[in-house]
Amino acid sequence: MTLGCKVNQYETQLLREALAAAGYRDAAADEPADLCVVNTCTVTAEADAKGRQLVRRLHEGQPRAAIVVSGCYAARDPAALLRLPGVSKVISDKSRLWDELAEFGVQRPPAGIRRFDGHQRAFVKVQDGCLLNCSFCIIPRVRPILRSRPIGDIVGEVRHLLEEGYQEIVLTGIHLGHYGIDLSRGRPKSGWSRLWHLIDALEELPGDFRVRLSSLEAAEVRGDLVAALARSRRVCPHLHLCLQSGSDRILTLMRRRYRRASFLERCRRLRALWHEPAFTTDVIVGFPGETEADFAETCEVVREAGFCKVHIFPFSPRQGTPAAELPGRVPPPVVAERQRRLRQLEQELADAYCRRLIGQILDVLVEGPDSSRSGYAQGTSCRYVPVAFPGYSPHLRRRRIAVRIVSAEAGVLVGEPVGSPTGEVANSPSPPSQAGAWELAS
Repeated sequence: MTLGCKVNQYETQLLREALAAAGYRDAAADEPADLCVVNTCTVTAEADAKGRQLVRRLHEGQPRAAIVVSGCYAARDPAALLRLPGVSKVISDKSRLWDELAEFGVQRPPAGIRRFDGHQRAFVKVQDGCLLNCSFCIIPRVRPILRSRPIGDIVGEVRHLLEEGYQEIVLTGIHLGHYGIDLSRGRPKSGWSRLWHLIDALEELPGDFRVRLSSLEAAEVRGDLVAALARSRRVCPHLHLCLQSGSDRILTLMRRRYRRASFLERCRRLRALWHEPAFTTDVIVGFPGETEADFAETCEVVREAGFCKVHIFPFSPRQGTPAAELPGRVPPPVVAERQRRLRQLEQELADAYCRRLIGQILDVLVEGPDSSRSGYAQGTSCRYVPVAFPGYSPHLRRRRIAVRIVSAEAGVLVGEPVGSPTGEVANSPSPPSQAGAWELAS
């Protein structure tokens, strides 16, 4: 069972394959399990609560099973988890994960993952750890060591996933933009291994697949990375750029490395590079001291950046972080009202973005049947917006289809397939530009 980010989901898959190699199999719904593993998150107090609830629920349903708890909550407060009923082991030191699991006969897989169970896209963890000191964030305390995987290892893992039929690879990490800093430290620039080098290496792999970047700091979208994005045939025109606040005063209190003007300038540069890119983000509402004027500035930046998706979080004080000690806590009713207003703005921007995509040909990864339209398939477009189109068949799952968008209905684009199930499009009306390359997924 997994809570939290794409990195956690990758780590669970790695453990799942290690368990399978050791002779374990998934217990059926009505079958008693021997072992339950919970991979936890601790980014907010709510994540902690979900982790505790999940452990209790597992113990109630599997009273004889050994319960092992890992993940970021386990690293932050192992004693609290060890007190929960049924917990036999808490793995608080991530570097000792495989040593701790040796008693269950489990060994680390030698070559990463070979599939991604339950998903049509495959997440690939390329780095771990964060070196920043944002005042609100607990993650640098539970994942403090920056470790990047060698490019050759990542390319080999991606090659295996492509052989299994995956056509979208999501590169993920705790701080993706810092990929390779540890590998490059002390070397001349000609010997570096940074994110742009990884993108270039994945370009060389054969096969029809696309690459998505999971999350980036806007301050890092410049120079060599932008050049790599510009020349890439594979990277989706979708970036998750973490904003957190649009108020320079609050950004200073948060210890973020940018201000609103520089953030918006990065967005403008990317819009000049790509045709109708999709920008998504995270925003914290109710940071200590946030005034109505500060919140209004956040809304202004969200509108100007044109985000099509905003992950909205109420401020959650994490013990041990500087922000937890700041004065000026915003009353919960005020936070709730600001969240409501920001969700309303998000919906307005998402609707406008979907309307702009009508008439476009998008590269859609089919993920399954559409639950609300009989006979329709649904999938994720290169621009991250969900797309539905007629003609679903199980053999289309995990394949890419070129779809011309004809309408937008309740946050879902609806279209008609216009090409083969590889994402290639014949006689496209798109101009021979970078935008055309994105749309054809060639």
